[in-house]
Amino acid sequence: MQPSLIAAHPEVEPLLEARDGAARARVLEAITQVVADKGYAATTVADVCRAARVSRGTFYDQFEGKEDAFLQAHSHGIDVLQSRIRAAVRDEPGDWVAQLRAGLCAYVDTLADEPRFTRTYVLEIHAAGPRAQAARDDAVRRFARRYRASFEAGARGRRGVRMPSDDALFVLAAGVDQLVAARVREHGTQQLRGLEDQLTAIAVAFLEGAAASPQTITGGPDSWT
Repeated sequence: MQPSLIAAHPEVEPLLEARDGAARARVLEAITQVVADKGYAATTVADVCRAARVSRGTFYDQFEGKEDAFLQAHSHGIDVLQSRIRAAVRDEPGDWVAQLRAGLCAYVDTLADEPRFTRTYVLEIHAAGPRAQAARDDAVRRFARRYRASFEAGARGRRGVRMPSDDALFVLAAGVDQLVAARVREHGTQQLRGLEDQLTAIAVAFLEGAAASPQTITGGPDSWT
């Protein structure tokens, strides 16, 4: 099997063929690939050990169980995805909208190129229990901070521009995540290519609209009345 996005993480890639630490790296890579192929619920520790070429004892020396290995692999993948987005934004010389589009293009292209990680990241994460849902929320917040950074860059020097609330940015990031998940379910990862223009238009309209709103909604549903 071709390596997944997890294999590109700086804590994984050098260890995959090394003598020391290789078992842990192989498990992180293997669980991503097995979950993508079988689904989280159907994946067993035995499946992961077989794919990683490690014993059960070695597996449990490194991880508490399937959930722990899955969540660590997910975290590593998000790190790589975020680093690619940051690099794309940094290398784009245009205005904040161009930089936002560059980041979204890196996001879309990475997910399109990494079908196994994408399946675990946008689909199987929902089947992995409460800790996985919390990990997804944390990832969404990280992407929300990327939107904030882009909009802050565009707001410099503009009078009267207010920053969207953290809740508004979370809604934007979660909405992008859900749209990508729907595309992957319906058409697979290759249909993600070209989505960056639509996502950029949505994000710009959302950010500017949220910033111009006279009232910021905060809190939970009880506070929305």
